[in-house]
Amino acid sequence: MEIAEQIKTKNIAIKKAASVAKGKIVLLLLQSFGTTGGVQKMTRTLAHALNIAAKNTDRDFKAISLYDDESNLMEQYIAPKNFAGFGKNRFRFFIETIKAIHKKDTVILTHINLASLGLLIKLLKPKCNIWLVAHGIEVWNPLQFHKKLLLNYCDKITCVSRFTKTQMIDRHKVNAKVCYVLNNSLDPFINIPDNFTKPDHLLKKFKLKPATPVIFTLTRITSNELFKGYDNVIIAISRLKEKFPEIKYILSGQYSAEEETRITNLVNDVGVNNQIILTGFIPEDELNEYFLLADLFVLPSKKEGFGLVFIEALARGLRIICGNADGSMDAIKDGELGKAINPDDIDELENSIDELLTDSITPAERKKLQQKCLQYFSEEMYVQNIQKLLATAD
Repeated sequence: MEIAEQIKTKNIAIKKAASVAKGKIVLLLLQSFGTTGGVQKMTRTLAHALNIAAKNTDRDFKAISLYDDESNLMEQYIAPKNFAGFGKNRFRFFIETIKAIHKKDTVILTHINLASLGLLIKLLKPKCNIWLVAHGIEVWNPLQFHKKLLLNYCDKITCVSRFTKTQMIDRHKVNAKVCYVLNNSLDPFINIPDNFTKPDHLLKKFKLKPATPVIFTLTRITSNELFKGYDNVIIAISRLKEKFPEIKYILSGQYSAEEETRITNLVNDVGVNNQIILTGFIPEDELNEYFLLADLFVLPSKKEGFGLVFIEALARGLRIICGNADGSMDAIKDGELGKAINPDDIDELENSIDELLTDSITPAERKKLQQKCLQYFSEEMYVQNIQKLLATAD
């Protein structure tokens, strides 16, 4: 028994030494738990996956957030012992982050707005591996000097799509050797349905029949982001209502009073008052039912870094139509999982909706689409890809 205990103690010491040699993983967040949004969802999933990857590679893990505080933490993603939140206290966030980082740690900045801290870490602890997550539009435009400077000191830049990687190289002349594509993955706690029956309570709520053709869009609804393409969908619906007289378009997402007025005016102008349902914000725990209610998910956007909502729709067995001019192509695997169109071509959008509504999908086909999505975008695959990146840092 004594020998066994000695061996166990020795193995623990060896494991601990290996962890120290490799350094720990420190994930720096702006905000992931106190609000909703695509980047927030993505960074929660990243935190959960990194925690698993850290354990698999004998590293420690710590997530540190500027805007979240301790009460915002969703403990299914990270244990409290692995998290520190500073509730907008920038000074404490900077100081405690610097104290927490050692020379061989891998430090992952989840947004370019953390550039100042990234530069400070590299200055004080140059042997740290600094990674930057490049999402989309925040790095597609000209950058301030300190943000541009950070790109020169990153050991890795993980881009959520090939499109974003291309933007980083072409716009900012980043060394292609430090740019890697790491597609987003599904939230590990997403509701994955076993069947695809339309929810009765939503049919009743919106006065729909099970056979009613339903188009669904879930996005930010703001006058600053008209590139999302929902105006074009409204116009396409006005053209399709003669062939599909019961067609409904559910447009969901939080909106301002000003944007509601603008959309209402457009709806009146093209004569689709009876076809458009503007729901406003949908709580996370209700989203699954809205995806199940729909026959198609349509978001012909022009500026998606990746399009997390596409794989969320696919995970519910829902066919999608997206734009072909941005990171959406990664989410649909270049057309294997969905249909991509020119987001400025309303005729093509109309014809694509018509085609998919006419060629109805069976439950078995929805299940197959769901399984393909899970094959490509599961957290298990995400963790494997992260571990490959970590291996190159050892």
